[in-house]
Amino acid sequence: MTLAKVVGRAVCSVKHPQYEGEKLLLVQPVDPKGGFLGHPYLAVDSAQAGPGDMVLIIDEGGSARQILGKPSIGAIRTVIAGIVDKVQAGG
Repeated sequence: MTLAKVVGRAVCSVKHPQYEGEKLLLVQPVDPKGGFLGHPYLAVDSAQAGPGDMVLIIDEGGSARQILGKPSIGAIRTVIAGIVDKVQAGG
């Protein structure tokens, strides 16, 4: 799992059939203090997140299939697994 912040939404007029009906959000990995890391990428939203939310993302196809309840999907790899209320690092 990776800590990330939702930085935008994606609207697609044409997309892979396995993405039909799925909300796509742009997520940016962050450190525990909220500093941006790496590059943003798309994730399927399974947690009803929105721009500005801190989230946990899973970037692995098997876990994405389980979270979405779609055992036969192959195109979806990254999914938002939950919304983070608070981050506490260290002691």
